[in-house]
Amino acid sequence: MTRNYQAALRLRKVSGRAKVAGSVLAIALAASLGTAPMAHADNLDDQQAALNAESARVQQSLEFVDANIAKAAGDLVVYQGQLPGAQQALLEAQGKVATAVKEADALAARVDLAQQSKAQITQQLENDKQKITDTKKLIGQIAAQAYKSGGVPTNVALMFGANDGGNLTDTMDLANQAMRSQNATMTKLTQQSATNVNSQARLTAVEQEIRDLKAKADAALEREKAARDDAAAKKAEVDKLISDTTRLNSQLQAAKPGIQAQLQQVKANQDAVAAEISERDRKLREAWLAEQQRLAAAAAAAAQAQNQAAPQPFVPPASNPRSNFGLIHPVPANIPITSGFGWRATPPGTIDFYGQGGYMHTGIDFGAPCGTPVYAAAAGTVFSAGWGNDGGGNRVKISHGVINGDSLTTVYYHNTSVVVSSGQQVSQGQLIAYSGTTGNSTGCHVHFETWVNGQAVDPMNLL
Repeated sequence: MTRNYQAALRLRKVSGRAKVAGSVLAIALAASLGTAPMAHADNLDDQQAALNAESARVQQSLEFVDANIAKAAGDLVVYQGQLPGAQQALLEAQGKVATAVKEADALAARVDLAQQSKAQITQQLENDKQKITDTKKLIGQIAAQAYKSGGVPTNVALMFGANDGGNLTDTMDLANQAMRSQNATMTKLTQQSATNVNSQARLTAVEQEIRDLKAKADAALEREKAARDDAAAKKAEVDKLISDTTRLNSQLQAAKPGIQAQLQQVKANQDAVAAEISERDRKLREAWLAEQQRLAAAAAAAAQAQNQAAPQPFVPPASNPRSNFGLIHPVPANIPITSGFGWRATPPGTIDFYGQGGYMHTGIDFGAPCGTPVYAAAAGTVFSAGWGNDGGGNRVKISHGVINGDSLTTVYYHNTSVVVSSGQQVSQGQLIAYSGTTGNSTGCHVHFETWVNGQAVDPMNLL
């Protein structure tokens, strides 16, 4: 049994060195990948939620470029964020293995000592049994010798002088000597028997201790195995994260020239859309202004013809698109916004957007499941409907005209299908499409844009 515990100990030490070496290599490799963005949160669930949100933000930032690249960039953010925590968990698991090994080793050593003590006591018992046997034999020999020397005379022999073996005094001395020797030997026998009983009790106690220690040692070995299994699983997780991170990082770096070219094309598409809307709205506003000026001139001429006081000159009202158009949400109100409007700095480790370190998200994203009805935010005229080549998939563009000098255009991207056509008049709240993930999109949502006077503005300021 002792050899078994020692063999197990040797196997543990060899296995432990191999695993520690592997984890050091893994951590060194992770360090070579650069610093990963960390999610600052109080617990693992919050950290994962923060990573998922960052991943979604990265993916949404690339939604008009390439869905596969967007997914890879989002996954890279998650893997980089998870890696430090996984490495820390691995170190903690390895610490538990070391503690379990130390406990198992200590118990194995105690088992070995108890086994040695048992062997010593067993040997002592064997020696004591032999001594008892030898003592009993000696007593027999003393008795036989006393008998041969004439034994102890009886009263009858003394009274009738029946002793033939020398004088009485010599006989009595021999008898007394034999008795003393026999008594001393009997005393030694009694003491030896007591020692034997005590040794037997010690042996019983040691055997019980060995059974208890072995049970504890077996339990410690099971805990050690569980700790090693846990550490192995965590090491596999770290290795996979490093492998996936390395793969995605290589993939993105290799694709970077192509992505930058695509981003430039997306930027060109955005500029074209902006120019189209700006020019359209400019003409609408100029036509509206001209009409207002015509009406004012006509009113002034009519007043002059009737010798009435001339009306005040026409002054365009202050811009107030929220009040002028009164937009409603294009999707049911319970659907959350997953990405807001505005300039975004490039997340660490991702592609350099437009070569400027960031990108402009010109709308907001509603996290609508595919097939969710999409409604016109205000009454207007559809001037573009169906598939587009700008990465937005099936889209709808609606001009809402000019009210009090403000022009408004709304745009709806990534729809599964569109149920209106170009040139069609729509009323506020009318069904125009069903949400989807067409174009360069990584998941079902509605990308909604509002353009006021030819400029993209935050839809939340109008809804």
